[in-house]
Amino acid sequence: MHNLNQPTGPITNPHDSINLQSSIATAAVHPIVSADWLRLHLDDSSVVVVDCRFSLMEPAAGRKQYDISHIQGAHYLDLNQDLSKNLQAHGGRHPLPDVHTFSSKLQAMGIDDDTWVVLYDSARLSYAARAWWLLRYLGHDRTLLLNGGWQAWTGMHYPITKELPPEKLGNFIPVVQSDWTVDINYVKASMNAPGSVLIDSRETVRYRGDREPIDPIAGHISGAINYPWQQVTDERGYINAELQADRWASLKDSLEHNDKTEIIVYCGSGVTACVNLLSLSLSGHHAKLYVGGWSDWCSYL
Repeated sequence: MHNLNQPTGPITNPHDSINLQSSIATAAVHPIVSADWLRLHLDDSSVVVVDCRFSLMEPAAGRKQYDISHIQGAHYLDLNQDLSKNLQAHGGRHPLPDVHTFSSKLQAMGIDDDTWVVLYDSARLSYAARAWWLLRYLGHDRTLLLNGGWQAWTGMHYPITKELPPEKLGNFIPVVQSDWTVDINYVKASMNAPGSVLIDSRETVRYRGDREPIDPIAGHISGAINYPWQQVTDERGYINAELQADRWASLKDSLEHNDKTEIIVYCGSGVTACVNLLSLSLSGHHAKLYVGGWSDWCSYL
């Protein structure tokens, strides 16, 4: 078994991680790891891999793909069944799951407080980032994302299987970061607050209201600025962590020159906004998630 140290930068060479110094005391976990890094640590008992593949247009597709083949030892989390709770009249299309229920699922995967959880999908981090944010929201900083996702892994011809991972019970204990989320009333109040910036993470045509393929009403929340989540990665799903600060440079200037201290991020339903939250985190910015997003907001219109 290899000695698993905390990744503190984007890992490209699998051996780069072996001598890295841990900075757990400051929780400065760099969340991006390569397929090479994961291959090196795939058999480490302190690593749990989770497949998050999903399709909004075909909700059963992700589980079917997992059943056909997945990274060796990987568990599966479904956006609708695991990373969200049942839809209500308001609250958006993907409300956060019940903390106890979700924590029990993490325990059933063998996740402890000292487990490194590596998440992947096949959609440019759009679903894996939701899981990444959610685990951190529950206090688990040792949460990582596979750069390039499923395609990066299979492109290297690394081990895949259709076998389910062995059962192992963990003792995951959630510590909810309750100030990481906001609701519609908070967003309404922030619209008149000089210290807040509201970011819409959807693609620009949806932000402008030119096209709305999912929600019943097109448009965006008044005052929101648009940073499409697709800009975080390239078309193959790779993220360059070192470029993320440049992406938010104009926002940083606005924050500094206008005494703005709070960033609120939303999308359609609190899923792809997490890709922007990842990008902001890599840039040194902390932001809050309006989980309900546009689907919640427009349900009141």
